Amino acid sequence: MAILLKSRKEIDKLREAGRLVAQTFEVLRPYVKPGTTTAELDKIAEDFIRSHNATPIYKGYGGHPGGNGRPAIPPFPGTICASVNEVICHGIPSDKQVLQDGDIIGVDIGVILNGWVGDSCMTYAVGNVDEESQRLMEVTRKSMELGIEQARHGNHLGDIGAAIQTYAESHGFSVVRDLVGHGVGRSLHEDPNVPHFGRPGTNKRIQKGMVFTIEPMINVGTYKTETLADRWTIVTADRKRSAQYEHSLAITDGAPELLTVL
Repeated sequence: MAILLKSRKEIDKLREAGRLVAQTFEVLRPYVKPGTTTAELDKIAEDFIRSHNATPIYKGYGGHPGGNGRPAIPPFPGTICASVNEVICHGIPSDKQVLQDGDIIGVDIGVILNGWVGDSCMTYAVGNVDEESQRLMEVTRKSMELGIEQARHGNHLGDIGAAIQTYAESHGFSVVRDLVGHGVGRSLHEDPNVPHFGRPGTNKRIQKGMVFTIEPMINVGTYKTETLADRWTIVTADRKRSAQYEHSLAITDGAPELLTVL
């Protein structure tokens, strides 16, 4: 698939969708507390998104009937991905999952607004978290920011991954390999893939007009993953904690433009 470069007008449309995602995070923030279920967070997010004439892109996303040796995968049932503690991503919201003091929860939100996609993720602390979890969150956010700094016209995608990997591993954490950033536009997943690990000067050259996500998933222990029986929830193989932050951004003449901000 070819990389679809975006015009100024198209980037502005993507920014509108991204801003709605950022607003949704702020609406959720006061409800991310002990005693709230992830299903409650999901409903709050869905109601807010739909009230702004947008559609939750994850709800009903993906899935296939199986066959030819492939297991059946149901469409994703939630508006948000709610990934608690050892869940790396794609956690399914549930009325049985009650947030506890000391948890961390990664919330991934995607919307379609006027035909354009906004996609972002952040990790919240639930009440009072331990020092290791706080450090994990801080390192993950900083690694994303360092990756964003490398997202400039003329650089390589490998420069982004190298910056993220170097910083995360220097703090004793690991970078998930199986899941990567991606192009975004009228579809949730477009080219290019954007790994969060790698070597400088490798992979595709970054061009003005590219729009993609940078969304490192950083683990306390191993970078290896497992997928649970629901076929969606991805957890750390050693069940240690994971955090994620994500922005969608556009490549311009200078610094990248963050699209998923207020």
